[in-house]
Amino acid sequence: MTATKRAVVIGGGIGGLTAAAALHLRGLRVTVLERAPSLRPIGAAISLSPNALRALDVIGLGDEIRDLAAWQGDGGLRTPGGRWLSRSNAEAAAARFGGPLVLLHRATLIDHLAARLPGGAVRTAADALLADPGDRDRPARVRTSEGELEADLVVAADGIHSAVRATLFPDHPGPVYSGFTTWRVVIPVPGADFASHETWGRGRIWGTHPLKDGRVYAYAAAVTPAGGHAADERAELLHRYGDWHHPVPAVLAAARPEDVLRHDVHHIAEPLPAYHRGRVALVGDAAHAMPPTLGQGGNQAIEDAIVLAHHHDDLSAYTAVRLPRTTAVARQAVKVARLNLMTNRAGVVVRDAALAALSKAGPALFLRSFDGIADWRPPQPPYASRQIQVGER
Repeated sequence: MTATKRAVVIGGGIGGLTAAAALHLRGLRVTVLERAPSLRPIGAAISLSPNALRALDVIGLGDEIRDLAAWQGDGGLRTPGGRWLSRSNAEAAAARFGGPLVLLHRATLIDHLAARLPGGAVRTAADALLADPGDRDRPARVRTSEGELEADLVVAADGIHSAVRATLFPDHPGPVYSGFTTWRVVIPVPGADFASHETWGRGRIWGTHPLKDGRVYAYAAAVTPAGGHAADERAELLHRYGDWHHPVPAVLAAARPEDVLRHDVHHIAEPLPAYHRGRVALVGDAAHAMPPTLGQGGNQAIEDAIVLAHHHDDLSAYTAVRLPRTTAVARQAVKVARLNLMTNRAGVVVRDAALAALSKAGPALFLRSFDGIADWRPPQPPYASRQIQVGER
């Protein structure tokens, strides 16, 4: 009888848990090692586009997440004064890409993913160190405080500052500062009535979107030196965005200082030579961290996880499939960041005029930016969502 293969996943975030669930469905015995005391992520939302939702179909989760879609009616791109530069709506997005865009809290997605794993598969407060990546003739070894684990496959989902990546590729320069910082809040905003939107200013952007649970997800970004922090980040947001259009002031009025999260943005500018070495595969930010300007960081991690499960016996095939795609998406995210965080005053005027003209000539920029991204499909058929399977194949 053939022994059941073992996979050890380092990191219990979205990419790691998706990989664990997909590998479990493929028959592997999975252990997830998460160094935090729980799986609850720092509060923020994530946007899942149709490519990630199709990937989640493979583990039977796609329809559950689609049911959480909250975007209804109009949305689009605005100026700080409130003028619409580009408009779209949920129906147009779904028609163009074969499914909805779903915005939900990261904690909600984590809970759904963890529920796909058998009891005892996840170990929290579990630091992990790659001791040996293994090769064709020997297993990989992961060191923990409770001893070493041998694995036929190690999935490194340990984030942008991945220790596993540094071990596998010590000569790689790692992540670089993207040139801007971000703020995020997820809060109730009583009486706020607005169309889902993103607003582009000069060196600053703001987004406001409803969640299915009634809360509002808002984010901001601004070109600023790395390492900056304010004593009161809500006051910092008021200074930078307090005179922008509705509902920005209402969101800021409803927020408390402790509701605001601030993080500098980093990305991997130089692609890795591969996403695997030995019996170890990198997924998500550990492999290809990108700016959030396309909202594809978590989506690409989900794609990685599903493709890795498909190619778990041939990691060179995983690299061959994923490295070109994620490199292209990451480069596009960098280009979009340069456009929407432009600081030249004259350039901003030209940019906004061009966006308005392009929007009148064809599909909204918001939708065009997802061409070649949101229409991706996984290499294996879904186990769930029969309607999607029949309608799209």
